[in-house]
Amino acid sequence: MQVSNTNNIKIYNLSAGKSLPEWLSDRKKRKLRKSDVDIQRRIELIQDFEMPAVSRCVQVSRDGQYILTTGTYKPRLRCYDVHQLSLKFERGLDAEVLKFLVLSEDYTKVLFLEDERYVEFHSQFGRHYRTRIPKYGRDLAYHYPSCDVYFVGVSPEIYRLNLEHGRFLSPLVTSATEINCCEFNPMHQLFVCGTKEGHVECWDPRSRTRAGVLDTALSSNIEDLDTSVVPSVTAVKHRDGLNLAVGTSTGQILMYDIRWDKPVLVKDHMYELPIKDIEFQQSQDLVLTMDTKILKLWDRQTGKPFTAIEPGTDLNDFCQVPESGLMFMANEAPKLYTFYIPSLGTAPRWCSFLDNLTEELEESSTPSVYDDYKFVTRGELEELGLAHLVGSNLLRAYMHGFFMDIRLYHKAKAIADPFAYQTYRKSKIREKIDEERTNRVKLKKLPKVNRDLAEKLMAEQEEAALDKRKKKKQPTESLLEDNRFSAIFSNPDFHIDQSSEEFRLLNPVLSKRNHSKKTEVTESFTEVEEMEGRGSDEESSSSDDERTWTQEVKAQHRKLQREKRLRERQEMQEAHIKPKFYEMKDAEEIKSVHNKQKRKEMKMSLSERLAAEDSISVSEGGSIGNKEMTFTFKKSAHQRKKETLQQEHQTERRQIGRSAKEISKKIRTKPKFWMGKRVG
Repeated sequence: MQVSNTNNIKIYNLSAGKSLPEWLSDRKKRKLRKSDVDIQRRIELIQDFEMPAVSRCVQVSRDGQYILTTGTYKPRLRCYDVHQLSLKFERGLDAEVLKFLVLSEDYTKVLFLEDERYVEFHSQFGRHYRTRIPKYGRDLAYHYPSCDVYFVGVSPEIYRLNLEHGRFLSPLVTSATEINCCEFNPMHQLFVCGTKEGHVECWDPRSRTRAGVLDTALSSNIEDLDTSVVPSVTAVKHRDGLNLAVGTSTGQILMYDIRWDKPVLVKDHMYELPIKDIEFQQSQDLVLTMDTKILKLWDRQTGKPFTAIEPGTDLNDFCQVPESGLMFMANEAPKLYTFYIPSLGTAPRWCSFLDNLTEELEESSTPSVYDDYKFVTRGELEELGLAHLVGSNLLRAYMHGFFMDIRLYHKAKAIADPFAYQTYRKSKIREKIDEERTNRVKLKKLPKVNRDLAEKLMAEQEEAALDKRKKKKQPTESLLEDNRFSAIFSNPDFHIDQSSEEFRLLNPVLSKRNHSKKTEVTESFTEVEEMEGRGSDEESSSSDDERTWTQEVKAQHRKLQREKRLRERQEMQEAHIKPKFYEMKDAEEIKSVHNKQKRKEMKMSLSERLAAEDSISVSEGGSIGNKEMTFTFKKSAHQRKKETLQQEHQTERRQIGRSAKEISKKIRTKPKFWMGKRVG
């Protein structure tokens, strides 16, 4: 059991405590119940009060003897007998239940509105009849005087099914596109339904005509909301013949007097989630409103909060045991929540022992999900060396990891890190020694981490102490003495790197702050000057300080950019200095050898180069001094190869080709004459 004290109201969570995994066998569960003290002290108000996966709806019969709940997976109905505090029966269903009504005083007649447009009638022995409605349903209500069941859903029509004659009646046509909720007033049997457009339509079942329309979007609170669509009505509830509560999809509850079209009170849940259910508590005049996150209890007249219950999982439905402080909640978890609030009323007769146990068995700490099992991820399994156990009975897959026995986890942890306990023991011993050293005479000793900052703070503390002593005031607590910031001077992770870019950019700001502190010292001199009539240069000095500060920040930015460019240049130079290796291809010359040969030729004289080259020819003429020099440029190997291939190709074509003379000799054409003359 867990106790919370929200708004000074004690709330007892009877479903809290150590829970057993459902994959354990019954024999092992019984063994744990006998051996484990925590499980023995757990308050299990109703035995096996849970669902395999998720619980959807929960209701208490009108005689208060039976609790009916539906859930998944697979869809099922469970009925609990409160006098036996155990499960009475369980039935499997074919579809998921959206809403259900208990038509009789006990469990013998139940009506279910299921998914896929199915409607089921159950009696004491089981399913009595099953039918379908034309459209998908969302809510249902039963009119006791006429034995008519009204269904609303994804349709503007309200379908009516008469249980006395066993046939459908003509539907009531509304002006809405979809209807979310409906209810009959217990006093005058007025039928009220909430629409998607934010309207509340009232129908008279006697004349089958619409009595009126209430537009909730006209409220000033709704107009102030920053929404692009009109909030739809998701829940309606009557308190008596005149008072009506309306819940919207944006998390507001509007209290109406049906004789007036404006809300008397508007309450906001502040979560912007649709209101799922509304109930009234008559004894203390409270309203219970629930969305998927929280159940709030507040005063009906003023809207002042009374208390709230926030379990931590998404809520689907809740019901309160009449004239008591006990309530049940269906949620997105296997276990149904059971809460007891003594301020709302005493415990029911079948669990009157709660009044004596609640104060004796209070537990302050919140237990974990499974105390005897440890949740580990796949990465932690690999670190422990237990990845080969995946798929065995020792690991139970759950979400993104596995559950394993806590004893196996401790053994594997000790094997994977055998010196963990020794290091932990040494650290504890060191802490004890440090605590004992604090009682000795303290010397001015600088810490190992952030020594410069500590020295600076010590100097400032001494100056502040002197100033305070002169003014006869006690010095304020320093950063060194504050326990909240002790990790700055002991943990190496908080070491301040003064060479980092962030610190250097922040340094002008710190220097300006120190300068502002120094200027405070000279305030007395400026006051004296002002009193003497000489005035003060505060405005000019402040503008000069701002100008110098901005100049320092810009200079620091330029310096950082310059250092960055210098580092990049050095990196590029280092990259050029490093030797580069290339893969040699076939028939590729080495550049270094070619360059050596070229440098050798450049050292030779002109006559030596002319003698070595065959590209220059000199011829002498007949007269003296008449010489002729012819230069022929060398061709590359590729050009010479190309020319030889071209010559070979031409010679081959000449050998193969034939002239056209032989063909012209064989062809004899007849001469052509025109007007006695030969023309061809």
